[in-house]
Amino acid sequence: METMDTRKIIRGFMRKNFLKDGWNKDFHDGISFIDGGIIDSVGVLELVAFIEQTFSFRVEDEEMVPENLASIDNLVVYINSKLATVKS
Repeated sequence: METMDTRKIIRGFMRKNFLKDGWNKDFHDGISFIDGGIIDSVGVLELVAFIEQTFSFRVEDEEMVPENLASIDNLVVYINSKLATVKS
């Protein structure tokens, strides 16, 4: 899957589930979901379930860290690296 496809899928999920009134003018791919007040801890669990279902891999407990899940930018890197590992 191409990076832009991954990014588009994540943006769509965020828009549908957490940004119901459309994109906030301050929202961008690098903004932290939690620090930006976009999602809470329950939202993180929803996001993880979405990732697992959509991209067909398990997010391990030790992978549930901000470096992987905090923003669209972080998610794209994490998901693409996981997909590369799964394909190997």
